Amino acid sequence: MDNKAIANILYETADLLEIDGQDSFRIRSYRNAAQAIESHAHQLKDIISDPKQVLAIPGIGKGMLTNLQELFNTGKLGVQAGLLEKYHPSMLQLLKIQGLGPKTIALIWSAYQVCDVDGLEKLAREGKIRELPRMGEKHEAKLLKAIEDYRRIGGRFLIDAAEIECEKITAYVEKFPGIEKITPAGSLRRGRETVGDLDILVTGEACTTEEGRQKAIAYVAQYPPLMDVIASGDNKISFHVRNGMQVDVRLLPPESFGAAMQYFTGSKAHNVALRQRALKMGYTLNEYSLATLEDEKPVAGKTEEEIYDKLKLDYIAPEMRENLGEIDLAQNHALPSLITQADLQGDVHMHTVETDGRNTIQEMAEAAKARGYKYMAITDHSKNLAFANGLDDKRALEHIRRIREAAKTIDGITIFTGVEVDILAEGDLDLSDDVLAQMDIVIASVHSVFNMEAPKMTERLIKAIENPNVSLIGHPTGRIQLRRDSYPFDMHAVLTAAAKHKVAMELNAYPDRLDLNDNNLRQAKQHGVKIVINTDSHHTSHMEKIRYGVLQARRAWLTKEDVLNTLPPDKFAQAMKHAW
Repeated sequence: MDNKAIANILYETADLLEIDGQDSFRIRSYRNAAQAIESHAHQLKDIISDPKQVLAIPGIGKGMLTNLQELFNTGKLGVQAGLLEKYHPSMLQLLKIQGLGPKTIALIWSAYQVCDVDGLEKLAREGKIRELPRMGEKHEAKLLKAIEDYRRIGGRFLIDAAEIECEKITAYVEKFPGIEKITPAGSLRRGRETVGDLDILVTGEACTTEEGRQKAIAYVAQYPPLMDVIASGDNKISFHVRNGMQVDVRLLPPESFGAAMQYFTGSKAHNVALRQRALKMGYTLNEYSLATLEDEKPVAGKTEEEIYDKLKLDYIAPEMRENLGEIDLAQNHALPSLITQADLQGDVHMHTVETDGRNTIQEMAEAAKARGYKYMAITDHSKNLAFANGLDDKRALEHIRRIREAAKTIDGITIFTGVEVDILAEGDLDLSDDVLAQMDIVIASVHSVFNMEAPKMTERLIKAIENPNVSLIGHPTGRIQLRRDSYPFDMHAVLTAAAKHKVAMELNAYPDRLDLNDNNLRQAKQHGVKIVINTDSHHTSHMEKIRYGVLQARRAWLTKEDVLNTLPPDKFAQAMKHAW
């Protein structure tokens, strides 16, 4: 259980306490603890056995320490479990609806005892929401739109949330005797930005007999965060965990593990094409094996590699398995050499305590150096983001000086000066060109006025691209996954302008964004536009999110030649001044 997972439980508990109308001080204590744990430099699981270290974390008192110890000892938080029993877990779904906070949910519960999305929608369609205090017809209409949006994206989870669940389940299952290998499959293994159901495949000696599988399934059914069992059979158990995610755990004999991995990784379109190829070659392919059609004799199944080899294909990386031409490339030995995390030499989108980050220049630089990077950049916000304490011209110049002074004290890594400047509504930037010209890197991003018509937004982005100081466009489509769609604009026109002016596009690796997505990245490559993979880190711990950006780049079939921050420091610096 990592810090983010613990923080999520505490945040949820605070929301449930607010719905329950409990004391504001108590509610705040859970939120403060969640925030402190989420941003803490060390994993709580590593220090929970030492109460003094835990109590040293700001916002953690003796009462919260007791709660945390209970969470680690039992896998559950009693306060949260009691509130979920009172209101039903579906209450947490309401908190995912845009614009619906704990106070409004409490108001609805008090008046109608409704705690699920279906019930809420029924109330809104019957005109009963507008009858509540502080509500009205407009609020009711917005709520119906928010419910529609929730249904469109509901049941999906960010890739890092799915990964956390997978790691927790893996840590639990691997303790069972006779389990040798546990691997995620499905959309998580393919690196999709969001995940629906979580598929986990398990193999080992315990999976070779019916008795062993049944004992293992009984063990999985005792998993502490398990909320309910959906189905349980001879070699599979399906259940929901606390956040509503469905998990399917399958137990397989070693001789079928590779075939199952290939089958359950998908995608469906890739698998259909592969099965058709197998049939043409006289084989049948399913989740158990690749076998001859004539006598159903297995010829491969233990590993994926032997299945692809038997079908006369080079091994196809999971991220490429979407039936977009990868099978033809594999047949002709023409698969691209996909970018890897090891190819990256730097991360150049980072914020510090000067604006809305949580670490100093030196701390961010030391963390980047510890990751093996050869360079990094400090790119704090500009003045239009007042809530983030954005920099005006004067503070920006002072910040440049501080960054350069810090760079002199840290050996082994180049620290570039930079800024994330706001693209205003008309396409102007909110710092002067004189100041921007002194930066090594200028990231231009849209942070406001998202509701423009597509032609106007296109003009806005192109005007920013035409500014000679701009190095790259940050999170170019403006989406926040499962919360806000991309703003409308002409991607072709924007990429054409970017190619002309040699302005790169950012692949923002933070899981909430992953912007550009894989389809956008393919378009960028087709237009000859280079990519920079960044984390948008606001804390040293955020730098590890870079792997999600690499996954999206691999899904788009990008190589290291397509990504500028695979270059060494001097060549990267030139690229940020349009020399690529």
